Amino acid sequence: MSSHEKSKRSPSGAVIAPIELSTTFTRDADGTYPGGYFYTRHGNPNREQLEDALCSLEGGATAIAFASGTAASMAAFLSQSSGDHVLLPQECYHGTQEMMRQIFPRWGLSFDLVDMTHIETVQEAVRPNTRLIWVETPSNPRLRLSDLAALSTIAKKAKATLLCDNTFATPLNQNPLKFGCDLVLHSTTKYLNGHSDVLGGVLVAREQGALSERIRSIQICGGAVPSPFDCWLTMRGMATMSLRVQTQCASAEKIAKFLGGHRQIERVHYPSLTSHPQYLLAKTQMRSGGGLLSFEVKGGESAALAFVAAVRNLHRATSLGGVETLIEHRASMEGPNTRTPRNLVRLAVGIEPTAELIADLDQALASLD
Repeated sequence: MSSHEKSKRSPSGAVIAPIELSTTFTRDADGTYPGGYFYTRHGNPNREQLEDALCSLEGGATAIAFASGTAASMAAFLSQSSGDHVLLPQECYHGTQEMMRQIFPRWGLSFDLVDMTHIETVQEAVRPNTRLIWVETPSNPRLRLSDLAALSTIAKKAKATLLCDNTFATPLNQNPLKFGCDLVLHSTTKYLNGHSDVLGGVLVAREQGALSERIRSIQICGGAVPSPFDCWLTMRGMATMSLRVQTQCASAEKIAKFLGGHRQIERVHYPSLTSHPQYLLAKTQMRSGGGLLSFEVKGGESAALAFVAAVRNLHRATSLGGVETLIEHRASMEGPNTRTPRNLVRLAVGIEPTAELIADLDQALASLD
């Protein structure tokens, strides 16, 4: 039996894998490591189990786990070389843009923000030294979609890596590697863990090769690895992900339709609605609209803030993917560089009864009359 197979079994026969907290592992008299591990920064049974599961979910060749989604993002940027050029979406997680603005210019990376929903615009933005095209689809917070297959064609022609942040969609609703992406990124903090109690991130590579080896080296040498307990918690969460996400997606679509017909709502952003500008792309690229939506409240920022303040049972908090429903006025937490409309509200749907969520939203909207 290989050390890899041994790592997946418990000597006691326990159905749930034990948490291997040890930071170091013993050697045999001949200097070898019988269990296949020698120091937990380099490898740990719980991390290996998590990486194997994440790799399988996305259909990749290898997965490299990190202590947070941000650490995974940083590893992707660090895998590039000084002098390389990066294309980032105009609309994506604000922390990704801030990382590029504040840290990587000193590293020697340049970047441009591009509307990734228009393929011609992306093509025009490619430079001879463009080596990374970063796409987030659906985007944060207006859930705009980008055509992954078309972007893959551009990336291959430019000899650039195409990375897709798949956190919003989850592997259940979208598999970017099948559309030609080279890397998939997840903040495992969100839907994969699903309980708002552990940070984590992962990069899944389509191929085992120089790029994945660089990222693995950054993981080990940089040390931003998830703890064994964090890996165990994430695996625990992933066991119910299918049930949770199916419930969240079904509820989110019903809520989106309710809000789309409400007199106090100016616009709803949700890929499964026929009003979404990339509805047809969503039908071919995604399996459902996802568990998150955003919408714009009539009356501007003051009305949006008043609405969020009026909810009774929803949690006013930032994040998504947990079993509890979270609501937030997005622009006020993104800082001065935000491109988010000031009247936009983001809703991360949990697993509570849909009727109760709609009733709370309805009474909060009624308070604006």
